[in-house]
Order: sequence, then C-alpha cells, then structure tokens
Amino acid sequence: MSAPDMIDTQRVLTSRQMALYRFTRNPAALVGAVIVISVVIAAIFAPLLAPSPESAGSFVDFRNRHAAPSWEHWMGTDNVGRDVFSRVLYGFRVSLGLVVGVLGVAVPFGVILGLVAGYFGGWTETIIMRFTDIMLALPPLAMALAITAVLSPNLVNAMIAITLLWWTWHTRLIYRIVKAQMNEDYVEAAQIAGATHVHILFRELLPNCISAIAVKISLDAGFVILFGASLSFLGLGIQPPTPDLGTMVATGAEYMPEMWWQAVMPGLAILYAILGFNLLGDGLRDMLDVEL
Repeated sequence: MSAPDMIDTQRVLTSRQMALYRFTRNPAALVGAVIVISVVIAAIFAPLLAPSPESAGSFVDFRNRHAAPSWEHWMGTDNVGRDVFSRVLYGFRVSLGLVVGVLGVAVPFGVILGLVAGYFGGWTETIIMRFTDIMLALPPLAMALAITAVLSPNLVNAMIAITLLWWTWHTRLIYRIVKAQMNEDYVEAAQIAGATHVHILFRELLPNCISAIAVKISLDAGFVILFGASLSFLGLGIQPPTPDLGTMVATGAEYMPEMWWQAVMPGLAILYAILGFNLLGDGLRDMLDVEL
C-alpha cells in the first residue's frame, strides 16, 4: 500500500471513530438504540417470548376476562381473556412489518425522484417538485383516511395509504441535497470525463445522500408506527383479531377507567417504540452531522 493510500485509510478510520465516539457520548442515543433493539427482538422472537402465543389469534378464555396485571399476566387480559403482554409482543411485529413495507417502497421511490429532479432540472424538476408540493399540501391523516375508506381496511391497504404520502418527504430532502451538490468539483469532473447520467446519479450523488437517508429513515419509523396505530384506532387499519397496538388501544378504551390496562399497556408500547426510534434518529443525526 502506498503512502497516500495509508493516509486516506487513516483519515477514513479516524472519521468513523469520531462519529462512533459522538454517538456513544450521547446517552439519549444509546437509550434509543437499546429500545429499538428490544422492540426488534420482541417482534422477531414473539412466538418464543410470549407467555400465551395463542392470544395473538382468536383465542378466548372467558374465565380470565378483564384480569388485572399479575405475575401470571404481566399486562392483564383483555375483554375475551387474551394475554395483553403476548398481544403487545405480536403487535410490535405488525408495527415493524408496517414500517418495513412502507419505507421499503416509499424511500427508494422518493430518493429516485429527488435525484432525478435535482440533477436534470428544467421541466423534469418542475413536474416532479410541483407534484410533490401538491402531495405535501394534503393533510396526511385525512388522505390516508380517504384511501382506507375506499379500500377494505387491512395491513396491505394501510401500507398503501401511508406509502402514497411518505415518499414526498424523501423526494424533497434528496432534491435539496442534490441541488447543493451540483456545483461541486466531483460532479463537474464526472461530467467532463463523459460519465453517464446513471453513473453520476447512483455512483457520485447518491453516496453523499446516504447519511441523510439513514437519519430520515430512523426518524420516519416512529412516525409510521404512530400513523398506522392512528388508522387502526379509527377502525381503518389492521382489523381484529390481528394484534395491532392501535386496535388494542381502541378496544381497551371502551373499558376505561376500570380496566385501564387494556388501553394503557398497548398505548405505552406505542410510546416506547416511537421514543426509541426518535432518540436513535437524533443520535444518528448528531453522529453523522446531518441537517434535515
């Protein structure tokens, strides 16, 4: 390895070490990372961790209806005797599935549109960004309610409703970054060297957007969970007996305040997951020095 290569390698390693150091010095970010990891583990291993896996379905046990929290049922039971803690664990699985489904489609679509609009400019930029502005002007929850009201309420249609709104934020973010990068020397050098548009978009410009995309995804995950829970709470999201956190809050609210645990426990689970992703996103923003 030549001396310049050794210097470049040392500089890259030092930059990564400094970013990791900033992250580890942020207690809130570490707490967020622990929370997110715990939610992911709970979702993946729900069948093993749940004390009553059958409670995730249409299981009923009328002898244990409305049982208060105890050593046997940590979060109590619901109106048909199902273990609330087990349903919360499976609810994390549904919520993370919604996050993966929505962001797995919305992020690539929004990023590509932002890259194209920022790079080509002209009428391409005008069409993409004016359509993006129109979509951003629509009230998100009202738009989602309209979509899910037309379609039958289920997990797939909830994903469609949220995805149709979420790509706009990523398009706007990437567009702003690309416009700021267009006058940089490395872009002009690639153009002078005869690089194709595809090469410049995905090999030159996209790598400079990765940090911002990672931070935005971590922050978006919490909002998608809240958005999905809101649709379910209103009866237009995931339907029973699927253990969705928003549906559990709506059902439990009917028995407030006497059987408070039926609504409070899944509500706290939603708060727990959203708090974790938000703290993690803030930590990543500080670590990567990104402005959204």
